Amino acid sequence: MADFNAKVRVFEDLNIIDVKGYLDAHTAPELENELTNLIKSNKYKVVVNFKELEYISSAGLGVFMAYIESMRENNGDIKLAEMKPGVYSIFDLLGFPLLYDIFPSEEEAINKFKQ
Repeated sequence: MADFNAKVRVFEDLNIIDVKGYLDAHTAPELENELTNLIKSNKYKVVVNFKELEYISSAGLGVFMAYIESMRENNGDIKLAEMKPGVYSIFDLLGFPLLYDIFPSEEEAINKFKQ
C-alpha cells in the first residue's frame, strides 16, 4: 500500500493540512477524516500544503470536490499551495485551477484569506 500522511496544524484562524506521499483511493480516507473533523469543529478556512505530495489520483481529487461546497457555504474555502509540477498537471488537466485558488507558496495562500 502506498504511503500517505495528512497532518493538521493551526495558524491564526486557519488550519493547514500538510499532505505527504501518495493520495489515491486507498489513502483518501485519511484526508477525508481530517476534513470531516475540521467541519465538525466549525473550522472552514483551510490551506492544503502539497510540498511533500508525490502523487494524486482521481480519487484524491474527489476528496477536494466532496468538501469544497461545505467550506464555502460556511464562509470558508480550501486554498491549495506548493504543488510539484507533476501534481499540478493533474489538477490543471481536470480544470481545477478554475475552481480552486492554487498558490506557489503557503504564505500566499494564507494571505489570500486575509484579503
